[in-house]
Amino acid sequence: MARLFQKSLEKHLELFNRLICVERDVETACLEIVKSLDSGGKLMFCGNGGSAADSQHLAAEFVGKYTKDRVPLAAIALTTDTSALTCVGNDYSFGEIFSRQVQGLGRFGDCLVGISTSGNSENIIQAVVKANELGIKTIGMLGCDGGRLAELCEVAIVVPSAVTAHIQEAHIMIGHVICGQVETDLGLV
Repeated sequence: MARLFQKSLEKHLELFNRLICVERDVETACLEIVKSLDSGGKLMFCGNGGSAADSQHLAAEFVGKYTKDRVPLAAIALTTDTSALTCVGNDYSFGEIFSRQVQGLGRFGDCLVGISTSGNSENIIQAVVKANELGIKTIGMLGCDGGRLAELCEVAIVVPSAVTAHIQEAHIMIGHVICGQVETDLGLV
């Protein structure tokens, strides 16, 4: 157990020491989110599996609070409405479960954050394509080489790892940094 813990910690620290490479992209993402929220827009998050859980976690940080009590910020995880997910998945396709929600709920000036450890999740790709068509800003929290989403998203935050668990650990830390910076930039804390 101790050896596994130490090896995991070493890999985690190795990756986190390399995350400086995404600093500029994180700053750009913060600016886009601040512009969206400041002009009355909302954040939409989507992802699959662990990234779906991260979507819910990060949306809750914006609606609730991150570090201090403040007004709620408009954010929603598109992963939480099981009736919408199963309706679209059944009547259309799994690839459209997020894009149809983006089309129905999203508005010009909103911001979509697609989370995909591979960068190649078809339902996230379709959501980003639809958001781009509608004038919704697109941010990708990605891993590996960024996959297809790296080129489709206006801002691509690509965690330099091919290990899903490590990418997800980095995504949640980056999401927390974004939330904290957005709160600060909006003058809420």
